Amino acid sequence: MRTTLRDVARLAGVSPKTVSNVVNGYLHVRAETRVRVEEAIVTLNYRPNLSARNLRRGRTGVIALAVPELDVPYFAELARHLVEAADAHGWTVLVDQTDGVRERERQVIGGIRDQLIDGLVLSPLALTAADLAERTDATPMVLLGERIHRGPADHVLIDNVAAARDATAHLLGLGRTRVAAIGAQRSAAGVTARMRLRGYRSALAGAGVGYDERLVASTPRFHRADGAAAMAELLDAGARPDAVFCFNDLLALGALRTLAERGLRVPDDVAVIGFDDIEDGRFSVPTLSTISPDKRRIAGCAVDLLHRQLRTGAAGRADADGGPQEVYADYRLIARESTGAATPLLGSLPPETSGFSVPSSP
Repeated sequence: MRTTLRDVARLAGVSPKTVSNVVNGYLHVRAETRVRVEEAIVTLNYRPNLSARNLRRGRTGVIALAVPELDVPYFAELARHLVEAADAHGWTVLVDQTDGVRERERQVIGGIRDQLIDGLVLSPLALTAADLAERTDATPMVLLGERIHRGPADHVLIDNVAAARDATAHLLGLGRTRVAAIGAQRSAAGVTARMRLRGYRSALAGAGVGYDERLVASTPRFHRADGAAAMAELLDAGARPDAVFCFNDLLALGALRTLAERGLRVPDDVAVIGFDDIEDGRFSVPTLSTISPDKRRIAGCAVDLLHRQLRTGAAGRADADGGPQEVYADYRLIARESTGAATPLLGSLPPETSGFSVPSSP
């Protein structure tokens, strides 16, 4: 027989209303009372009826995550962390793919699923600040990524300029003097690429190394094939870099393939570093040095911001100035074999084993 809220109240010696207050996280319950109720919950293995609770609140218990591409490992890993964070609130996550198409992203923020979800986490590629300003749907929303800064919604991101600068500085610190960059983009959706290019150029300037356009390869997307083609383009043009900063790990994995096919050794002839710390990079040959964004914190912050909006009824209006919050997550640089670092056995390869962190604000 299912344990009820009244069973918990009876064991704890309190009213059902007090148990409800503890379960719902209300702060005005006395500490000793809260302890008794929590102990009774554990003893009886009580599980709240989330469906009934959500119906009373006019909620579904479902939030949505909308990302450009589900088969990109970074977004897949981020989705896993977000599902874990949402589960702590008893939420189910509906995952959607936008393909980075503006009209699809506009549909997502326009409330096309407003009867299904309580909140939305969106990683936009094509959406503009003007699109958000025209939004009329009141569903709580949190943005991820670099596409829109200081917009009308809570926002979780990392400092891409600083991270790219650190990645490039790592290569320069190895004594490499012809550091190439793969992943430049000129399209309106290429905000992330432009920020990483800015960090690349900043590191070169800081080291007194001149910027050479011949060492910068553009790519239409951030996929493996794009990285392989860009690396081939650099080599065929006679650029002959001795190091390459790829704007994500998929580009770097493609570049590694081309270098191997051309008979160039990594890192002896060309050192390579990527960005995102996807799992594939820990098992590539050589293992891939990378910038590791704190994906768990990014997901956790997004869910916490949604929870706050649902609790207070104020979407993005809880910072000191009464406006949307912009939260910066940490990142670390992880040096592996592709830039000359020794890598331990695969059984001891958690990303926490090396690298450094930066403050949570730029």
